[in-house]
Amino acid sequence: MQKRNLGNSSLQVSALGLGCMGLSHGYGPATETGKAVSLIRSAVDLGITFFDTAELYGPYLNEEVVGQALAPVRDQVVIATKFGFTFGEDNRQQILNSRPEHVRAAVEGSLRRIKTDYIDLLYQHRVDPDVPIEDVAGVVKELIAEGKVKHFGLSEAGVQTIRRAHAVQPVTALQSEYSLWWREPEQEIFPTLAELGIGFVPFSPLGKGFLTGTISADASFGSDDFRSVVPRFTQQALKANQNLVFLLGEIAKQKGVTPAQIALAWLLAQAPCIVPIPGTTKLHRLEENVGGASITLCEADLQAIASLLAQISIEGDRYSESLKARVGR
Repeated sequence: MQKRNLGNSSLQVSALGLGCMGLSHGYGPATETGKAVSLIRSAVDLGITFFDTAELYGPYLNEEVVGQALAPVRDQVVIATKFGFTFGEDNRQQILNSRPEHVRAAVEGSLRRIKTDYIDLLYQHRVDPDVPIEDVAGVVKELIAEGKVKHFGLSEAGVQTIRRAHAVQPVTALQSEYSLWWREPEQEIFPTLAELGIGFVPFSPLGKGFLTGTISADASFGSDDFRSVVPRFTQQALKANQNLVFLLGEIAKQKGVTPAQIALAWLLAQAPCIVPIPGTTKLHRLEENVGGASITLCEADLQAIASLLAQISIEGDRYSESLKARVGR
């Protein structure tokens, strides 16, 4: 697989990464550890060198799985993880916490669980309004000087936060949602990242599964599936948004590929510093996603997709009101 650098940094990764969250968190019961480890190692065999986890996923379980899977090839891969929360006694309550002393404790926990001496890319998972971002960037800068962290990242941060953090410790990458059905980052985020030389890592590049064409208009989700509380996944919204999947499917048919592959190829074509991190629990989906990295969309293809997107109005917010309050700060 081709490699890409995240922004102006020296951090080089595969053009597609693997978002590991769904193996342990957010989409129903956790995948059995042996199967999860096998899937991650299959990703390595397929050329993926960039793996995304977080202490939140589980919590904690996902970092352990990723660490176990990648231990034999640790020096050949890039591992990204995240800090930013304190968890309640049952590990369900998520309290924003980016106080410097907590960041240090979180990093020590991540290093232990991942079974590594350093974290390649450390993200603040969500901006903490109670802690100046300069303080957060400052403690990460210290961790980088100590060799425990290689690069600093932010997730779902707003333009001013990115600028303030970058002035203290250069930000290597921003991770935020971006796909054919969530394009808000194009408005203010992209110009800022280009100006500052920061890479972009889109999560949910397949619209949490919707853009694959496998989620019907009458789909429902269990209480342990994050999508059950996402407005964009109500049956009303799913029905209204099927036209996007239909048009995506038509383009895929013309190319002899799948809708998921078109969605990923489109993301990769937006800028050379973009590295999507689709997640999956299934080997055949992993292989399908990797195939998307080898598809090149020409300017005519991109113009055709842009024309189709201009005709579509997406229904439903991507987050509930409580979660929307945590993004774009």
